[in-house]
Amino acid sequence: MQETKTRKQEIIDAFHFRYATKRFNAAKKIKEEDFHFILETGRLSPSSIGLEPWRFLIVQNPDLREKIREVSWGAQGQLPTASHFVVILASKNVRYDSEYVIEHLKNVKHFPEEILGGLLERMKSFQEFDLPMLNSERALLDWSCRQTYIALANMMTAAALIGIDSCPIEGFDYQAVNEVLQHEGLLQDENWCASVMVAFGYREEDPHRPKTRKTIDEVVQWVK
Repeated sequence: MQETKTRKQEIIDAFHFRYATKRFNAAKKIKEEDFHFILETGRLSPSSIGLEPWRFLIVQNPDLREKIREVSWGAQGQLPTASHFVVILASKNVRYDSEYVIEHLKNVKHFPEEILGGLLERMKSFQEFDLPMLNSERALLDWSCRQTYIALANMMTAAALIGIDSCPIEGFDYQAVNEVLQHEGLLQDENWCASVMVAFGYREEDPHRPKTRKTIDEVVQWVK
């Protein structure tokens, strides 16, 4: 019982510790084993239908970081100073009948043929009626991007639990960043694009004001 109570307090403490770090201590680098731990929590994250429609592009090259910084107003302080900078890519190819989905369900999830057909039909119904997206490439991409945010959150929480700072970044020109990555040959094919970015490292200074949030009563409603 005491062990559980202690663990819960450690988790809450990590959430209080975490804040969106704008500038990092550029001289302080994350240990390889610690960053691997962060990546592993991203890899093991859940996703809808278990499709894992993400890739983690770790940008350490200073020249490439500068190219991204030029079109990322929300990463001006993070890109030059972060120990590790990650662009999370999302798959655009998540239709129920796409090569990505079928190959993933066969070769990663290892669904046998007698189950695969029924699963794909159920997925088709979901994408056609429950959350309509089959007639919109944008809706398909949005669905895929939402999965990447699960991995993003888990990685930032894992980092906070071991005293590492982070900052999620949406403040960038999506078309321009994708063009930079495409020019560098980092998107592999047209079925991938940048979803969100995140910087990791150690804060240069503590936040200037305490964490503020709505009260639990303002955000929680019990339906009994």
